[in-house]
Amino acid sequence: MKFSRRTLLQTAVASGCTSLLHPVLASPSNSANAANLGFSLYGMKSVALTDSLRHCANIGYQHVELCLNEGYPTAPQVFHGEILEQTTSLLRELHLDVPCLMVLMKLTADDAEHAAALQQIRIAAEMALQLDPVHPPLLETVVGGRPALWEEQKAGMVRRLRDWAAAAEHAGVRIAIKAHVGSAMNSPERLLWMLEQVPSPALTAAYDFSHFELQGLDLEKTLVATLPRTSFIHVKDTIGDEQKFRFLLPGEGRTDYVRYFQLLQQHNYTGPVCVEVSGQVFSQPGYDPLQAARTCWDVLSTADARARGQL
Repeated sequence: MKFSRRTLLQTAVASGCTSLLHPVLASPSNSANAANLGFSLYGMKSVALTDSLRHCANIGYQHVELCLNEGYPTAPQVFHGEILEQTTSLLRELHLDVPCLMVLMKLTADDAEHAAALQQIRIAAEMALQLDPVHPPLLETVVGGRPALWEEQKAGMVRRLRDWAAAAEHAGVRIAIKAHVGSAMNSPERLLWMLEQVPSPALTAAYDFSHFELQGLDLEKTLVATLPRTSFIHVKDTIGDEQKFRFLLPGEGRTDYVRYFQLLQQHNYTGPVCVEVSGQVFSQPGYDPLQAARTCWDVLSTADARARGQL
């Protein structure tokens, strides 16, 4: 199965096919289905993995994002062999998908860090293919740098991204790059420019409106601009602006999620919509990851139902 997936990617590259970059789009007959809601286990570092999975499934989430960062129960150093096999079985039992693996890499890295990132892609790809050989999870990451240094850094970032894409193509997985308010690639325009410079079927976009909201950008305009290249969506809330801000749980800030889900329906997006709890939230005293998952579900599922006229 791994070979067939790799062959699919390599064939797409050779033929110039870009369909693998596109989001999951609904046909008109499927557009009434509920949103594909998930929860990133980035916000559940302190919870045992099996407990996290069972809790998310019991709430009603359809998918989870696994975090490969050091110190997490799904970090590659510990998440392999029998543990990975048992988790894969539990995911099937709970009917939970894993559309994405969170990794932490930088396109502004030095040569040693870049070599480590390429090795990280290979290791994460092996995990992704064990989790799902047919539709392996995306590898999702921000890309580093600073907004003010975009012009200075972008050429080097493109060169690094070409290497990322080649490593992902060879491994048979895709990488989703995400714009971040604090990184060099901080806007829809910069995100799309990067993807245009490296036209690989192994590259796609992750959309996170919170980073655009802090810059005063419009939800509909940013979503419409990036959705054709988007395969994964993170949701969280914000307060402040690009100079001074704090991320919040969905429903605690200013994002209009009813409008958000209406736009996703209007543009026939049925891919993952995944809660990302920021470190600014989960590092606070008294943070309860299990309650956070429940609170976010209540906010988002209610907004989705209202967007569909069901409430």
